[in-house]
Amino acid sequence: MDDKSNKLLLALVMVFLFAVIVLQYVCPGTECQLLRLQAFSSSLVDPYRAEDESPAKFIPKFNFTAEDLMRKVDFNIKGDDLIVFLHIQKTGGTTFGRHLVRNIQLEQPCECKAGQKKCTCHRPGKKETWLFSRFSTGWSCGLHADWTELTNCVPAVVDNKKEMKMRPLRNFYYITILRDPVSRYLSEWRHVQRGATWKASLHVCDGRSPTSDELPSCYTGDDWSGCSLKEFMDCPYNLANNRQVRMLSDLSLVGCYNLSVMPEDQRNKVLLDSAKENLKRMAFFGLTEFQRKTQYLFEKTFNMNFISPFTQFNSTRASSVEIDDETQKRIETLNFLDMELYEYAKDLFLQRYQFMRQKEHQEARRKRQEQRKILRAKHANHKAETDNSTADYIENVEKWR
Repeated sequence: MDDKSNKLLLALVMVFLFAVIVLQYVCPGTECQLLRLQAFSSSLVDPYRAEDESPAKFIPKFNFTAEDLMRKVDFNIKGDDLIVFLHIQKTGGTTFGRHLVRNIQLEQPCECKAGQKKCTCHRPGKKETWLFSRFSTGWSCGLHADWTELTNCVPAVVDNKKEMKMRPLRNFYYITILRDPVSRYLSEWRHVQRGATWKASLHVCDGRSPTSDELPSCYTGDDWSGCSLKEFMDCPYNLANNRQVRMLSDLSLVGCYNLSVMPEDQRNKVLLDSAKENLKRMAFFGLTEFQRKTQYLFEKTFNMNFISPFTQFNSTRASSVEIDDETQKRIETLNFLDMELYEYAKDLFLQRYQFMRQKEHQEARRKRQEQRKILRAKHANHKAETDNSTADYIENVEKWR
């Protein structure tokens, strides 16, 4: 038995040595070996799949054009371009906002001092910010300003001290983070239950904030702390309902917060269509449930790399809330617009990820093919030089005779 094992081991060693000799003859040097190692490493398990348990084969539901899927902007951090972060409550925006000011590789990193919420994010060589967000400029357009507020407010805030003719022609790149509507809703309830109010939100639309009749309060007193989930769901004026659609749509299209402008069904359709279109046109959006993919798409979109990888937190305050099926269905009903928007957003997000990964693999394949061509040319030249040297040697030997 031992003799057979030794013979088998010897045979395997001989086959390996033969393969090495053949490889060395076909492609001398280390270039070919490096190419093969690169090809092997690229075939390993996709590191972006493990963190969110996404399906191995994604089947899209919506038809998007290549223009919709391709996200690669020429962001000029040294020029006048500006990234504007639309921060929707309880979507993981605080975590992502910190990544933007503390975790990006920059020529001139943001200066963040201990004990201070805001960081100084200047362009290289300039005392001017490249980022409009909670952690860089503060709530300059109001607490958790929505799309309607930001698009009207940001240009004026950024260039308010400059005369109109002196204002630069900026590119404003809007970005945001979305979250599963049920988880987001539960997280907002828990936050409100602890005393959060967002009273400082302005809700400016068409030049004014809503009246108390247009936007009644769900509670009396300073806050709504201690409210039960049932109380939270029962308030018909609760802005937590369909918050993501409202904050991403152009509210001017429906008369802002005046619900008497058009029938409810028509209003809902206009809001949802507007939110989808604005989301699709944004430079970038990520999903809380796909942290590594969010990181990947941001890096590819803006050609800016993060220092440390994003972490997927599956255990949150919302995940610790146990609800029955009836409550789940009611939350989904209250957030039916957000449910539809999220389905659309998730499909677009995963299609963009798939599209960008395919582009990346195609580019890597093209580079490997070019490297192989160069190596074959080198090998051909080396062989020709060797043949010529051999011929010259033989010719000289003939002469010496």
